[in-house]
Amino acid sequence: MTAELVRGQNHPLPQARLEIRVSAGKPVVAGATLGDEQGTVRGTEWVAHPGSPNLPGLEVSRQAAADHRLAVDLGALPETVHRVTILLALSPGAGGPDRFGALAAPFVSVTGLDGSEVASYTVTGLDSESAVVVLELYRRQGIWKVRAVGQGYAGGLAEMLGDQGLAQAHELAAAIQDAVSSGMARSVAAPPPRSQDGDRTRRTPSRTANGGHDAQTDAPPPPTAVPAPPHAPAPSPAAASGPDSGAPQTAPGSPIDYAHPRRRNTAPPPPQPTAPPAPPGQHPQPVAGDAAGWSMDERLYNQVWGMFEDLARTTAAYRSAVDFAESRMEQELDKALSDPRSRIGTAGDTARATARAKHDELVGRARDALERDLSQLAAESDVVEPALPPAFASWDNPVWHGYRVPMEIPMALRVGDLHLPERPDLRIPMLLRLPLERGLWIDSGRSGSGAALMLESDQLRRAAMESAVAHAARLLAVYPADGFTVHVIDPAGTGAPALAPLTESGVLDAPPAAGAQGVAAVLAELTQRVDLVQMAIRGGAADSLPPGLDTAEQLLIVNDFPHGFDDRAVTQLRYLADEGPSVGVHLMMVADREDASAYGPVLDPLWRALLRVTPVPDDHLIDPWVGHTWTYEPLLPPVGSQVVRQVLAQVAAARR
Repeated sequence: MTAELVRGQNHPLPQARLEIRVSAGKPVVAGATLGDEQGTVRGTEWVAHPGSPNLPGLEVSRQAAADHRLAVDLGALPETVHRVTILLALSPGAGGPDRFGALAAPFVSVTGLDGSEVASYTVTGLDSESAVVVLELYRRQGIWKVRAVGQGYAGGLAEMLGDQGLAQAHELAAAIQDAVSSGMARSVAAPPPRSQDGDRTRRTPSRTANGGHDAQTDAPPPPTAVPAPPHAPAPSPAAASGPDSGAPQTAPGSPIDYAHPRRRNTAPPPPQPTAPPAPPGQHPQPVAGDAAGWSMDERLYNQVWGMFEDLARTTAAYRSAVDFAESRMEQELDKALSDPRSRIGTAGDTARATARAKHDELVGRARDALERDLSQLAAESDVVEPALPPAFASWDNPVWHGYRVPMEIPMALRVGDLHLPERPDLRIPMLLRLPLERGLWIDSGRSGSGAALMLESDQLRRAAMESAVAHAARLLAVYPADGFTVHVIDPAGTGAPALAPLTESGVLDAPPAAGAQGVAAVLAELTQRVDLVQMAIRGGAADSLPPGLDTAEQLLIVNDFPHGFDDRAVTQLRYLADEGPSVGVHLMMVADREDASAYGPVLDPLWRALLRVTPVPDDHLIDPWVGHTWTYEPLLPPVGSQVVRQVLAQVAAARR
């Protein structure tokens, strides 16, 4: 029976191998400290955090995320450890509030490896704190217990670690924040919180460590409503002065409305399609659009995110089951062979064979359960992919043959596909909400992936620029006519072949800027635009913008960085990356970070502000639920296809 703890209450732990599951609704940093008999943390090597996620008997997440699963093996902890403290902290680089009082109450649960919940705790009563101790696992007279703590610290990680006796508290807190910030370019942003009924009508049951199913062991969904951050992004000038400007606005501190920006939530959404009842013992037949939403596009968006989460969690359950089976086999072998008498004759061979048989049985059952879940997700993908609208569809989807310039902005944009090694052919569309909240960095360097190492440097740079053009063409295609403007900086003209679809179709208002003078002119124009729009919005005078100002969303593609850039231009780029998205100016860098190493750490904030994608398959993106590393596949048109040029021709005609 699950114990629902209140602050200060404790509960015995029935087993040594546990999971700590955290649901916060917004990205938070999760970590843990080890303490001695007095609860003192003796050194930085006693702290598990994103920069150093593994300690003996302890593993934490490598990034800030809305959901976490921390692994604890009490039996593997050093003998000198008597306390494990689970902590949460807000990260300034995670794009959220700076105090827990602005979030829904974090929920934390302690479960066994089979998914059975031992204890849970909702951390309430937080206000100005930016770090909080949520739980303590402590040992008394040889028995381990869990205690609900809920102690917050307004001084953040440094104050919390200092309170636990760590002498290097400030240095380690800074190192943790740096590790989180540097990982932001690898993270796929979490989707909006689920509605009360959940975003999906079908939930894949979680699997237990022995390969069975338990429909009641899914981690709790994120809270429904999350207070807005104190510095919410301002609308773009088009939104501020457009025909929908009379729509209700979100007040600071009130729940965020994640519905489509042009829809009023005055009535419940229409019912979504549901699958016919399935025969007993079989999965229901997948249906496209079976998630909650106001429109088919919104339902499909939520369904894709649900598939993404289901694949992440079902794979996590399988990997956890395999780890459990291997650990159990090792323990049984150690126990059987610790007696020298068992090493004589056939006793040792029998013990090894028995342990291996149990291991194979557990792994086999887990693999069977994984295959059932993957088959269901593959069947759902086969139904969903053909039904996707252009903004969500791949370039080879027939929906592009009937393309027409849209009348309004879609919810999201597809920028690639993601897959895991357990089922490489099961691809999940990677969708980013629109308007873009951060720019893109298309890595043209040797990233270390096998595909990148197979290409010469010039081939990789050409592929990166072609990928940038494909992304830009898709943005132009999914926005209304005159709703999106693209600028290109190509100082040496090396990107001309890849830029041909943009330049020849006539969708660019000006040719690509070349030379140092061209770079300076484009950056000055966009920087001035950001300044003007910010002042107008903050002053509540959006109608007072200069008559000639282009109110469309803006995208700046930068090729060959840092060639042609001086210190002033670099500073302007950083400014556009930080301040541009809130007023409709977005940055797409096509660059090799090694080429810009001469600038030193001055460019680190620029790279961290952008989402890194690659022109070739690469294992570098991390999901926001369990922290798997996913293989990213860029979204490119089929070889020899003219679909991009045909779409751009329609966009250019509509703009004229």
